[in-house]
Amino acid sequence: MHEVSIMAGIVENVLKELEKHEVLRVEEVQLTLGELTFLGEEQLQFAYDIMTRETALEGSALVIVPEETELQCLSCGYLGKADKVGEEFHMAMPSLTCPKCKGKVKVLKGQSCRVTSMKVVQE
Repeated sequence: MHEVSIMAGIVENVLKELEKHEVLRVEEVQLTLGELTFLGEEQLQFAYDIMTRETALEGSALVIVPEETELQCLSCGYLGKADKVGEEFHMAMPSLTCPKCKGKVKVLKGQSCRVTSMKVVQE
């Protein structure tokens, strides 16, 4: 369950950032989550709820914003979504190719797992 260790790092870093500001409470933490991370949203939510108890984040909502995979083909220039991403790759390393020419691609989006915003109440 990688979600627990990932969420532990996120919570730790958010709390460190909050120490730099005069915050009364946190209402929401927004997390962008790429489909290529293969992290489970329910598991992340559960870990967040547990790990934020008795912290400045307790009672705040974790809002997960999905990020679809976006590719750029290095051969034909295709720019867009991958044709196959999902359960078939869950237990193996995905090998993404261009949906048009089957050439090598650069992944532009879909690998993120980052806090993108927070709603806080300040004095």
